[in-house]
Amino acid sequence: MKQLQLVATCLFGLEKLLGEEIDALGLHRTGTMDGRVLFEGDCADVARANLTLRCAERVLVRVGAFPARSFDELFEGTRALPWEEWIGRMDGFPVKGHAIKSRLHSVPDCQSIIKKAIVSRLSDAYRLRWLPETGVKYQIEFFLFKDMASLMIDTSGTALHKRGYRPDAGAAPLRETLAAALALISRPREDVLFWDPMCGSGTIAIEAAMILSNRAPGLGRSFAAEQFAQIPPPLWRDAREQAEAAVRRDAQYEVWASDIDGEVLDVAYENALRAGVEEHMRLFEADVRSIEKPDRRGTIVCNPPYGERLMTPGEAEQLYREMGKRFSSFSPWQIYILAAHPEFERLYGMRADKVRRLYNGMIPCGYYQYFKPRHTEARVFF
Repeated sequence: MKQLQLVATCLFGLEKLLGEEIDALGLHRTGTMDGRVLFEGDCADVARANLTLRCAERVLVRVGAFPARSFDELFEGTRALPWEEWIGRMDGFPVKGHAIKSRLHSVPDCQSIIKKAIVSRLSDAYRLRWLPETGVKYQIEFFLFKDMASLMIDTSGTALHKRGYRPDAGAAPLRETLAAALALISRPREDVLFWDPMCGSGTIAIEAAMILSNRAPGLGRSFAAEQFAQIPPPLWRDAREQAEAAVRRDAQYEVWASDIDGEVLDVAYENALRAGVEEHMRLFEADVRSIEKPDRRGTIVCNPPYGERLMTPGEAEQLYREMGKRFSSFSPWQIYILAAHPEFERLYGMRADKVRRLYNGMIPCGYYQYFKPRHTEARVFF
């Protein structure tokens, strides 16, 4: 089967995790840059990647790359690519993309040039003066970076963070791909209780449960490339059957999801039900400021309010102080907290063992990781 140049995009900060996922699929990585990982695979791997990658936003086929320092170079470089290998005589091919640190910085102008070049190529290939574009949609994406153009076809369609289990996301939703990354970094294990004590609509807890049961994130949805002639139904069927067979239905683990808002727990339960992990989850109402440590090994992973959509800034700061006091009694549990406040550690009362820089949407955050055993008296106020 023909090898393809593939690109998986992701949120900034998740490139390493995404690369490790690609490695786990047995695929060869060819490069990494901010927000994307390049790798090689065949048409069957397009289906596998869409179904199984937890941290990817999209999987794209890179049709080609070339220098584009002028509109002439952009037109000729685009026209030279074999678009007829993908796009049929009746198919649609809208164009969108981004330009960063390039002389060709006008996205609308680049869209127009690329569209004209593809039309020119396909018109000659199919001997048509007019392309109807009434068939399958092949979304073209361009990425101009430092005067190099990459031309790609999106195989995912709806972004991969939309797993299909969360129609109602709550007041301050966390993207599923980021929630999966938070869970992966905490290394969930069967013999360690996983608890999100500010669960909202349950996304972090659900993603952790899916990881623990090895349930592919894409099993509950469809993908744009399921309509592509180059990736026929048997490839998708085989990929889904493999993903279903890999689910650990006998997995022995428990995930807790609690929140001070009893109504949002109903939403979380419905989401867990749609995700197929409700039997392993315990959902209950509780205030994070008064929870008690169970007599077992455990990990807390949470995304407390930032003081924007939920709480005022002052209320959020007070919450962080109270969390620090409460969580100090949970040692030797490991604690992982996503927060946007630049002074989070000071408010929490303890320096993190490690801080990872991530983005929640457009909000820069720190993922504060407390994984070394410590006692209450080890709290550091500064």
